[in-house]
Amino acid sequence: MKRMDIDKTRYRKRLNWVFAGIAVALTVIAIGSSTILIGLFSTPDEPHFWLNVAGVVIAVVLVVALLQKLRPHPFMKEVVYVWELKQVLNRIYRRERKLKAAVEVGDPKALIIMNFFYRGSKQLYELDDNLVTTDELVDKIRYHDKRLAEAGLTTDTDTFDPAMLDNPK
Repeated sequence: MKRMDIDKTRYRKRLNWVFAGIAVALTVIAIGSSTILIGLFSTPDEPHFWLNVAGVVIAVVLVVALLQKLRPHPFMKEVVYVWELKQVLNRIYRRERKLKAAVEVGDPKALIIMNFFYRGSKQLYELDDNLVTTDELVDKIRYHDKRLAEAGLTTDTDTFDPAMLDNPK
């Protein structure tokens, strides 16, 4: 995964549009399909709980399918990138203890992974206006940059590949 520069304003605007679209689509499809199911399979005296649940399930399935179909659209580029970045950072976070131990012994692969983790996290913090712990993260980046220099590696994140996480030390 390659990090890319994101225009924060455009990203936030598009994310809001996507969330609003999801909310409207879920509501309209769930109500519409529940109404159709109730009309086809129920009488006025029966409870409609399970038919309403089925309407919600239908809405979720249709919206997920629609999002998968729209995923490669240029409008979704920033939103999909951030979603994928969060997934990769979560994978790294789950292995962080082992990776930090490998960094301490100078493992180049661990150094590259943690470099991506710190820089990707900083990008996410800035995009989401999560500035509470940014100073602490910047300190970690500075310390890690020294470790990278000692190992003869660059601070460029292009050498990171998510496949590196499949078999970390």
